[in-house]
Amino acid sequence: MSETGSQEPNGGPTPTPAPAVGNKVTVVLGAQWGDEGKGKVVDLLAQDADMVCRCQGGNNAGHTVVVDTVEYDFHLLPSGIINPKVTAFIGNGVVIHLPGLFEEAAKNERKGKSLEGWEKRLIISDRAHIVFDFHQAVDGVQEQQRQEQAGKNLGTTKKGIGPVYSAKAERSGLRVCDLLADFTQFSERYKALAQQYKAMYPTLEIDKDGELDKLKNYVAHIKPMVRDGVHYMYEALHGPPKKILVEGANAALLDIDFGTYPFVTSSNCTVGGVCTGLGMPPQNIGEVYGVVKAYTTRVGIGAFPSEQSNEIGELLQTRGKEVGVTTGRKRRCGWLDLVLIKYAHMINGFTLYLISQKNAKHPNQEVLQRVEVQYETLPGWNSDTSAARSFDELPENAQKYVRFIEEHLGVPVKWIGVGKSRESMIQLF
Repeated sequence: MSETGSQEPNGGPTPTPAPAVGNKVTVVLGAQWGDEGKGKVVDLLAQDADMVCRCQGGNNAGHTVVVDTVEYDFHLLPSGIINPKVTAFIGNGVVIHLPGLFEEAAKNERKGKSLEGWEKRLIISDRAHIVFDFHQAVDGVQEQQRQEQAGKNLGTTKKGIGPVYSAKAERSGLRVCDLLADFTQFSERYKALAQQYKAMYPTLEIDKDGELDKLKNYVAHIKPMVRDGVHYMYEALHGPPKKILVEGANAALLDIDFGTYPFVTSSNCTVGGVCTGLGMPPQNIGEVYGVVKAYTTRVGIGAFPSEQSNEIGELLQTRGKEVGVTTGRKRRCGWLDLVLIKYAHMINGFTLYLISQKNAKHPNQEVLQRVEVQYETLPGWNSDTSAARSFDELPENAQKYVRFIEEHLGVPVKWIGVGKSRESMIQLF
C-alpha cells in the first residue's frame, strides 16, 4: 500500500470517487444544410446565458440577429455576444482568420451599442488554428481547378476553411499559441507553409512579409483574450453554476463525416464536434436543440431531393429573402424534407426513431441523387403570420403543419420563428 492510498478490507484499493458532472451545456445545431435561423435561436437563449461558445468552423458561417430593427451579421463571433452579460468563447475546433474577426467586430460595433466592450468579453482558445490569407487564395484556386477539370466545383465560401483544416490534419498548421510564442519561430514556420502552397500552386501570389507584419500587430490585441482552452472550459463546467450555450455553425447535412460528401464543410458540425471543439466530455452535454426551417434551403452544389427548380422555388427564395449571409449567393429552395431531418436526429440525439424501409436510410450524396421523393401535401395558408406571438394566433393550417412535423419526427417543437427580429418568436412551452 502506498503512503497516500487507502485499503478496503479485501485488500483492494479504495476507488477514487467519481467527480461531479458539473454544469451542463445547451447545444443549438442546424438539422438541414444550414441557414435555418440558428442565430436567432441562440440570441433568444443567450438572454439568459452566462457563456456562449463556438466549437467548429470559421467565418464560412453566417448568423443574422435583429435587435430593435438593427441587423447584425456574425461569422466568427458567437452571436450571443450581443448580450452584454455574456462571455463568448471561441474553442479550439474553430479556425480563425484574424483580419476577418476584427473586421466583423468593427462592422457590427458601428451598427449599435450591443457590441460595446466585446474585447473584454471574448475568450479565444490557444489551440485554435489560424486561417492565413494564402489559405483563402488557395481555396479560390482549388475551386477554379475543380471547375476546369471536372466541370463543377464544391461551391465553397472561399474563406480558406478547407485548406486550413487540411493543414491541421497534416500537422503543418499554425495555432494561436504559436503566434503568441516566439514570433521569429512562428515566421519561419509560416514561410515554410506558404512555400509548400506556392510549390503546389505556382500561380499563387503570397505577400509573406505583408501578412506577417499584420499578424505581428494582432499579437497585442488578442493576447488578453487567449486562454488555455481546456482549463478554461473545465473551470466553466466545474465552477459556480453557469448557463452555457453552444452555438453550432453550418449543419448536419454539411458535416464532413455525415453530410452529403463531398459537398460538405471541412469540420464536424454535428454534436460530436462540441466535445472535440471545446475540450469537454460528453457527460456535460445537456439539451440539444435542432433548428429546422419550415421548408428547405441549400447554398452551393450538391444533392437536394426536394428542391423546386421552378416558380415555387423562386417564390420561396424571394418571399423568404433567401440569400447567403456569408457568400451573398441565392439559396436553392424546396419543400421540407423529413427524411433528412430524421437522419440528423439519429446522429445528434435529438430523439430516437425508426426510418421506414421506403425512405432513404443513408442519405449520402449518391443515394440522394437517385432517390424518388414521396411528398405529403398539406393545406397551406394565405395570411401573414409575422404578427403572431402565440400558437393560437397562427392560422389553423399553420398549427396543423407544426403538429404534423412533431408527429413525424417524434420531437416537440418549442419555438416557432415568424420573422427576423428577437421578438418574432413563439414559445410553445
